[in-house]
Amino acid sequence: MIDNMRDGDGQSQPENAQRVDWEDQMIVRTATATFVASALLAGSAAAQELTLWSHWADQQAKVDFVENAARAFEEANPGVSIEIVWYQKQPLYAALKTALTAGQGPDIFYAEADQVEYMQNNLILDLSDRLNWDAIEPWAQDVWGYEGGVYGFPLEAWTVETYVDEAKLAEAGVDVPVAGLQGQAFVDAVATLAEAGITPMAQGTGDRPYPGAFLTHEILLKKLGTEDYEALLRGEGVEWTDPRVREGLEYAKAIIDAGAFPRSISSIKLGEAHRYFHTDPGAAMFQMGSFYPSRAFADPDAGGQPEDFALGITNGPIPDDAACPTCKTIAVGGSFVVNAGSDHADLAAAFLNSMATPERGNAWLEANLVGTGIKADPSSITGENADYFADLAATNEGATYTFGIPVQQMQGQARETFNQVVNGAFPAGLIDVDGVIDMMSAAY
Repeated sequence: MIDNMRDGDGQSQPENAQRVDWEDQMIVRTATATFVASALLAGSAAAQELTLWSHWADQQAKVDFVENAARAFEEANPGVSIEIVWYQKQPLYAALKTALTAGQGPDIFYAEADQVEYMQNNLILDLSDRLNWDAIEPWAQDVWGYEGGVYGFPLEAWTVETYVDEAKLAEAGVDVPVAGLQGQAFVDAVATLAEAGITPMAQGTGDRPYPGAFLTHEILLKKLGTEDYEALLRGEGVEWTDPRVREGLEYAKAIIDAGAFPRSISSIKLGEAHRYFHTDPGAAMFQMGSFYPSRAFADPDAGGQPEDFALGITNGPIPDDAACPTCKTIAVGGSFVVNAGSDHADLAAAFLNSMATPERGNAWLEANLVGTGIKADPSSITGENADYFADLAATNEGATYTFGIPVQQMQGQARETFNQVVNGAFPAGLIDVDGVIDMMSAAY
């Protein structure tokens, strides 16, 4: 039934993460969620248990956020309990594949918007008339939309940013303004850094199908503008042989050939690329989703950046004759979906709605330092990370977004080829522009 679901790296199920005592840490719940849950319980003496399986076993702030929400929902709805099992991503996918194939599985589970196999096989519920969409960013319905329905609650969202080590840039005499560098100026900056013995751009593709493509797809997005860029990815009227596409690829190739990336880019994993940038050996720039702080703002002994690290944020390289110099990608990451086989679908939706409040949205931002599809108010955030959110907002001021990185917008063979070629071989210097164009054209 779900043969095309991706396989996990292992079959064992980890033990539940340690639960946190959330007494005295209640937060506002929506009236809708409370009413629905209370109505479901009315007239029934039997307790109801919701089950939730999620990624993020090793990301305590996210674990804490969801556990907090669960305990608050239980407090507001006596008789309801929420049992959560935390996984690493690949073991989660393996466990879900086994459970869903058997017609079982949890009521709610973690998913990402590119996993269209869930919708294709009718494994998850359409939430278009179940969630309080007034409390959720409107772009989330586009990202999780499928054949007239909307299927996911978008807890995590992030933009593609260019993080910089301001000290290393200053050391090499390179200035990269917040607005970014255009055309040859960025190529020259990369060459200057490389000649100074500084890795210009940390990156790794060893365990993710997308970071190596950040450079190229953001250039193509700016070159084409959102409409034509999305048409290119989906094979709907703009082809890889288009002269503008070639120019964008040639610009990316010039940056790569100037020595942008580590020689070991193909073997560096995501977490290792973070450390490569801010700690050892260090790099001047790092293109990464704005979930960067969720790892980098940890204690240095736990893999976070040094306390005195001079972090800055800029926009990425802008190609000449760009149709949309301010275009960039926003992606929905970790989301929750409701099992189509759940006996508690309304209660599950009520729990998701209980998280859709500005208070919860701000709590997510402050704890996890990454965006969310919940409507929040970052300007009200105070404390040690307020400056970071101000810098991020400044970098995104006036931005025009496309929704979803390529692996979320593409399907089938085109997506697989993109992962292998644009995310892998191209940034590693193993294929030229003609090769990219030929292979991507053939994939459609």
